[in-house]
Amino acid sequence: MRSITRHRRKITALAALAAAAALALSGCSGGGSNGSAGSTSGSGGSSSKTLTVWHYFSTPTQVKLMTDEAKLFEGENPGVTVKNVYVPYNNMDSKLITAAGSQTGPDVVVFNGGDADNIENAGALLDISKQWSNYADSSQFPASAIHKLDGKVYSVQGYVNLLGLWYNADILKKIGVQPPTTMGELNSDMAKAVKAGFGGITLSGQPQSQGEFQAYPWLTEAGFSYANPSVKTLAAGLTTAQQWVKKGYLTGEASTWDQTVPFQKWAAGKIAFAENGNWQIATAKQTAKFTYGVVPLPLGANGTKVYLGGEAEGIGRYSKNPSLAWKYLEATFFSKKGQLIALKDEGNIPSRKDAAADPQVSGNK
Repeated sequence: MRSITRHRRKITALAALAAAAALALSGCSGGGSNGSAGSTSGSGGSSSKTLTVWHYFSTPTQVKLMTDEAKLFEGENPGVTVKNVYVPYNNMDSKLITAAGSQTGPDVVVFNGGDADNIENAGALLDISKQWSNYADSSQFPASAIHKLDGKVYSVQGYVNLLGLWYNADILKKIGVQPPTTMGELNSDMAKAVKAGFGGITLSGQPQSQGEFQAYPWLTEAGFSYANPSVKTLAAGLTTAQQWVKKGYLTGEASTWDQTVPFQKWAAGKIAFAENGNWQIATAKQTAKFTYGVVPLPLGANGTKVYLGGEAEGIGRYSKNPSLAWKYLEATFFSKKGQLIALKDEGNIPSRKDAAADPQVSGNK
């Protein structure tokens, strides 16, 4: 899930908190949840044959991804055990930093790429510059997928994610509209959907990086940017969400939802639109009992239409098995085979050039 832009720094929290406040002032209530299905508790590798991997994945498709990557590595390395450990999304950064403070922690960590600066500055990740420079396939990765601090490599994106506007084609047919291409059309379509007894849109409004990832494109449509922030444009962007709540297009409960809950709500079939990403492809195929599609977010000329997201992978600063941890990354998230597993299980977009050119990606229309 899901934001990797690196220049946002402190203003990220401001924008996300303000977005949540705008929803809260409109009478928000209700709650979401972060499950821990399919996880194993524990911390730190205990032997040269055991590898501990921290992650915050909880949905069935996400758990399958971690399980399949583990099976891939264990199959290629008889006698090795991969121990996947679930850490709630909101606790991942603090737990990593606390563990590093006591010189403990995971061998491998799969975390939100947008939090790389915080984690790296806190000394929670191992410098993998030497491993990366010796990695034969490093040229397959674009510079934007490689996370550096002071010129040193600490983590790399095994895949990237994008946002789009999912739509329920059955609802759109009932209300007599086509997928929107402008903000005006989107607002009109949501009004018609609500009048017909359906919901307008779902998205995440939580005051953290997941909410920021989904809020930022709408903020930029109003002219806001991290490069040249202003109160006026930020307020204009936040008014969009506020008005959606006021008009009944968006429930105020969105301020408590991570990116998983709103998609589940949309997939139930009673809401016209969902702002969400490609990682929901497998979930849509498995749960949506209606015809659906995806179009670009209907933003204006100012809107940021491509806002990359995705998880980064790195080695814990105090890993007991750093060599085995690097071998795991090479074989799984950094390999073509491992990235195609992420594509198959969740719909994640490979960051490697050769994997991205695979027919499984280019042929998916």
